[in-house]
Amino acid sequence: MEFSRSTDEDAFLETVRTFARERVAPRAAEIDVTGIFPRDVIREAAALGLTGMTLPQSVGGLALSYVTYAAALELVSAASATVAVILSVNNSLVAEPLHEFGTDVQKENWLRRLATGDALGSFALSEAEAGSDARNQQTFARLDPQGYVISGRKVWVANADVADVVIVFAATQPDVRGRGISAFLVPLDRPRINRVPSPDSLGVRGLGCMDLHFDEVRVGAGALLGEQGRGFKLAMRALEGGRVAIAAQALGVGQAALDEAVRYSRTRVAFGQPVGNFQVIQFQLADMATDLEAARLLMWRAADARDRAPRATTEAAMAKLQASEAAHRAADRAMQILASEGYRRGSTIERLFRDIRAAEIYQGTSEVQRMIIAADVLG
Repeated sequence: MEFSRSTDEDAFLETVRTFARERVAPRAAEIDVTGIFPRDVIREAAALGLTGMTLPQSVGGLALSYVTYAAALELVSAASATVAVILSVNNSLVAEPLHEFGTDVQKENWLRRLATGDALGSFALSEAEAGSDARNQQTFARLDPQGYVISGRKVWVANADVADVVIVFAATQPDVRGRGISAFLVPLDRPRINRVPSPDSLGVRGLGCMDLHFDEVRVGAGALLGEQGRGFKLAMRALEGGRVAIAAQALGVGQAALDEAVRYSRTRVAFGQPVGNFQVIQFQLADMATDLEAARLLMWRAADARDRAPRATTEAAMAKLQASEAAHRAADRAMQILASEGYRRGSTIERLFRDIRAAEIYQGTSEVQRMIIAADVLG
């Protein structure tokens, strides 16, 4: 494993740190309260290259390693989990699979636009009856002489409120589950696509989540992304990168929670001294820091595997599992340390506490990650 970075990558991360501190953090509470997709912040992020971090420079990307990409997302997430998730969807779940599996025409039409932020992508896999059981697709695509006709409903599609294109997964061979699923690259201005706001969420608000209704949506044969019937494998490949990104997002939230707890422990006086002088607080801070650092090492390991290995399925699952649960524990402990100051509506810890819960659910629940890890352990 190699976690070192070049001078240019270090300079890039310093730019991201400044952007997160000066442009993202001041907007985080507003994004959370309003639940409105932060278009202006994403435009600024795109101007820094954050919408195409791992893509080649030839298509407008930054050609960064996955280790640096993950580090950048962690910095952004410490300021706003919402902004980090928006960027991770465009990078890991849309642009990267398009680069890996797309045709020359598909890449010509979309890849540079996604890399530079001129277009934004979304990823439509989940359905009402296909969450953890993602093979149970009830969206169907039938082939006829003019192309494919897609019908079905996707739920909780992040970025879909403003996205220009979506990767949508549909069964092209009914009743064979994973082996009969195909992926399609579909412009969202197609007729008969209806965007319906998803239910309001507890945290990570402002993602532009929509339920997408496909009512006999016609696309050409050229919309097929990858091979017919191999869409499930494409989805799992995309989710490898996505899970590394979610690990980074979780770590950003966890680190922000630890930082809040440290700040409070230094300044809150009880019984005549800062509460950080008490061993009970010190031990909680020590456990939080150790827990998060262990998760960070797993994230870097998974990111390094994503760069070097054909597959990083188990590494990504371990990173997401450990990071999401460690960050949840950190937010919980931070709220306990801040007590009523953290529990009040509108506090930073209250927002972090709500935001981190989603990391144990989306892109594969903690239980799904354990299933993946166990399958590898058992051989």
